[in-house]
Amino acid sequence: MYTILLIILILLLLGVVPAWPHSRSWGYGPSGLLTVIVVILVVLLLMGRI
Repeated sequence: MYTILLIILILLLLGVVPAWPHSRSWGYGPSGLLTVIVVILVVLLLMGRI
């Protein structure tokens, strides 16, 4: 389970990097969404749900 979560987080981190021309105009939307997902995962880990 942890390996799958790690792979998903790495893929999301690569997706929010504004290095490609099509994603330069997206602003902080993708990275903000990634931050929310990471916070939810951390809370679930601390609660012992994952």
